[in-house]
Amino acid sequence: MSDLDLLTQSLSRNVKHWRAVRGFTLDVLAARAGVSRGMVIQIEQARTNPSIGTIVKIGDALGVSITTLLDYERGPKVRIVPAERAVRLWHTEAGSYNRLLAGAEAPGPLEMWDWCLMPGENSPSEPHPTGTVELVHVTAGELTLTVDGVEYLVPTGASATFEANTPHTYGNQGTVPMLLVMAVSVPPVQ
Repeated sequence: MSDLDLLTQSLSRNVKHWRAVRGFTLDVLAARAGVSRGMVIQIEQARTNPSIGTIVKIGDALGVSITTLLDYERGPKVRIVPAERAVRLWHTEAGSYNRLLAGAEAPGPLEMWDWCLMPGENSPSEPHPTGTVELVHVTAGELTLTVDGVEYLVPTGASATFEANTPHTYGNQGTVPMLLVMAVSVPPVQ
């Protein structure tokens, strides 16, 4: 089974599981996530490979991390994620990418990412649920962080934190690749 097949099967199983845990019907999950009922059905039947945006929306609607939705191993309390098992969910031909390094439920979803943005590229994000916080640490280059239409420059070695319930964009307006590590904390579903 390929990595993509494994992730598709895991996503299917975990969306069904968490939808049942939350007591959501297909229609409720679709409405909360802002995706079609047909998309939820296709995901639960492992008949599609949804975009990262769709996976984020479903995770937010269920109140679980992307790591939890894509988790295909159930193990002990300590979980080591080898470098080759980090999940790349977004990339461009120019070489920009993000990778989900690790995640947990504590008490809501908690995720750790690494990102690379090539010069001139950016990655926009829709608002996350109220109470979501993102923390970033730039390890190379300079991040242009736009939150609710306001740009902030975050140079190498600097960190930033913000409430992510408004539109935000990670951008690289520099001439060298920009690398960062990011943590995302989403509040539990009420």
